[in-house]
Amino acid sequence: MEIIDLHTHSVPPEIVRERDTWCARDRWFARLYSDTAARLADAEQLVVSMDDAGIARSVTFGFAFAELELCALCNDYVIDAAARYADRLIPFAVTNPAAGAAGIALAERALSAGARGIGELMPAGQGYILADAAALDPLMALAREADVPVMLHINEPLGHDYPGKADQGPREALALAQRYPANRLVLAHLGGGLPFYELMPEVRAALQRVTYDTSASPLLYDDVVLQHILAWAPDRLAWGSDYTLLRQSRFLQRVRRLNLEPDALARLLQHNAERVLGLPTPSEEV
Repeated sequence: MEIIDLHTHSVPPEIVRERDTWCARDRWFARLYSDTAARLADAEQLVVSMDDAGIARSVTFGFAFAELELCALCNDYVIDAAARYADRLIPFAVTNPAAGAAGIALAERALSAGARGIGELMPAGQGYILADAAALDPLMALAREADVPVMLHINEPLGHDYPGKADQGPREALALAQRYPANRLVLAHLGGGLPFYELMPEVRAALQRVTYDTSASPLLYDDVVLQHILAWAPDRLAWGSDYTLLRQSRFLQRVRRLNLEPDALARLLQHNAERVLGLPTPSEEV
């Protein structure tokens, strides 16, 4: 089994070194990273972490800043890093849909340069909501045309507060999936709890092209949450660590302690990510 991490952050070294500069430019980045205990990493550090954890490939992206100039800096960096680690890193592109045509042009440029998806987008930090059709319609159209997934930051509406928690949760994510049924969507952080509502048949029917990632889930749920979701969405739950928020090796240890059936473990750690990324699965390989 080749483990794929569907959700990691890596940023240019200057952002790692000079976080105060970037905190001063972006309020949401400051909310998440003004505390120096919040780790930042560049691509080289990510690859070291992957080697330590036994991870074959990671989807990686920068930070979804409000300013397009900073999004472009992140995109150029991860696309270059993915070229240097071609068999290890899969780059996604960040942009700000609220920036209109310029935001779409930035995403289009990144996809042309090698990005394999769009995200992780941060609605609350970038000045829009998931119901903002004027902002999201053009971006979703671009993603459909390019046949790439879009990853969005979704929060659970209950529980404790923390930096990065906002008000775009399962209700808003469901409406998003219903508005864009032809898009491949990745809803980060277990979709804010949306998979639990898939026990309702009409909700489950609306979410068949949605993939949930597990990013940050150990900070929010008991580990058995993964077993429950795999019971009714076995093909749509993919492992994502949210590195650097969580250590990849430690999260994998927690997953393995669940003693999942081999098929379920392979889907979680490899095959479901391959499917949403459009990579060949073992049954499709010649």
